[in-house]
Amino acid sequence: MSKQVLKEYHSYSVRNAKPEEFKRIGELLVDVYSALKGFPDMKEQPQYYDMLRNVGQLTSNKNIELLAAVSKHGKIGGAVVFFNDMKDYGSGGTATQEKNACGFRLLGVDPKTRGLGIGKLLTEFCLEKGRKSNCETMVIHTTNAMKVAWSMYERLGFKRADDLDFMQGQLPVFGFRLNLK
Repeated sequence: MSKQVLKEYHSYSVRNAKPEEFKRIGELLVDVYSALKGFPDMKEQPQYYDMLRNVGQLTSNKNIELLAAVSKHGKIGGAVVFFNDMKDYGSGGTATQEKNACGFRLLGVDPKTRGLGIGKLLTEFCLEKGRKSNCETMVIHTTNAMKVAWSMYERLGFKRADDLDFMQGQLPVFGFRLNLK
């Protein structure tokens, strides 16, 4: 079956994740990130994987939203965490000091639904949220293990911001910024 037929059949839309979906989304993110070639595994960064597994807990902060791409049949095809204020972003480096900025991180797409545009759908949803906010810029991070996403971010207008780079253990993490206004 062609990707276009699958895309039309499933017709994904983005919304805030429901609490009963948090566990499934956490499992999805663990599966996605643990499968990335060149990305630290669970033994190397157990706290990071615990955070992924329990990603729904981040929503206890009213400035943080867990967004899910859900098909009209109720299947979760991907998820991302949106930060309305960078002070809550929770990364290394200087990103949490960014003013008038929002961001997103922890984007993951179910391997069974890759190629249907779900990563781009989630990213564009975050961009739209950012543009509707009072924020002037959006900040994100990616790694060499996420080159597919990296190139998509650049096509959508994100620019490298090496002042936001940091090391997560032995993993170099690269910052990007997009002007929203």
